[in-house]
Amino acid sequence: MTLTQLKYAVIVAESGSMNQAARKLFISQPSLSTSVRELEEEIGINLFVRSNRGISLTSEGEEFIGYARQMTEQYDLIESRYILREKVKKKFSVSMQHYTFAVAAFVEMVKQFGMDEYEFAVHETRTSEVIADVKNCKSEIGILYLNDFNRNVLTKLFLKDSLEFHELLQCSVYVYLWRGHPLAGQKEIALEELAEYPCLSFEQGAYNSFYFAEEVLSTYSYKRLIKANDRATLLNLMIGLNGYTLCSGIICEELNGSDYCAVKLKSDEVMSIGYLVRKGMTISPLGQKYLNEIAKFRNKVLV
Repeated sequence: MTLTQLKYAVIVAESGSMNQAARKLFISQPSLSTSVRELEEEIGINLFVRSNRGISLTSEGEEFIGYARQMTEQYDLIESRYILREKVKKKFSVSMQHYTFAVAAFVEMVKQFGMDEYEFAVHETRTSEVIADVKNCKSEIGILYLNDFNRNVLTKLFLKDSLEFHELLQCSVYVYLWRGHPLAGQKEIALEELAEYPCLSFEQGAYNSFYFAEEVLSTYSYKRLIKANDRATLLNLMIGLNGYTLCSGIICEELNGSDYCAVKLKSDEVMSIGYLVRKGMTISPLGQKYLNEIAKFRNKVLV
């Protein structure tokens, strides 16, 4: 296995076509195919599924390409810094479920490190993609929650993918709604009181399992339910339809404004919010600073 073969495999995965990858690499398509097949034979797995419509990664291939991409990017950094003598920006990427406080922590981390020497990326996305991004080295850290319902299923998935979950904070469950909502002034809200209002939930795509839901009590039989795929739409539905969602209760008015509030749900449910990393990985200074910023939100957990 050579570095060249790893580069070829990464380009093929990104292109989705041997012909397109060959053009990008300025080599013939037969030579590229031979190189990839030799790599597959050496490592003993099939990286790609080949069909008339192109190629796609196998599940084993996704994991391998994640490591291969990490290797080739590290080589490119070394080459740029020591051979080409270029000043290369350090990179940091994080993936998260839709938590405003996780974005706020990212903002504070970027402010402190600055963007002249660093290149940042933040992915606010579905639960399955948070896990995949960390597994495939797209992100160094993933932010998500566990509770009594999803813990066993997701922990088994983490173990299979060589990932580790570390708790950052615990919190009760809150109803998140706009301040003009008829129930916004209450100290606590029971689920029965919410029956006539639409529950808003983030769409999970192909992984639309109860265990991947971002909201707790995912198996509850809601009378009215609306799925959305981004935060802005969710907030608009809160105002337009008196909708609500279930959340951690950690409010970030500096980002979302003061038009929304969190009211304690009458429930004993507890959320454990934490970070996901690859097993045995040393967290970078950027990553550690980000986690420190999130840890500060322990003081903002509502009781």
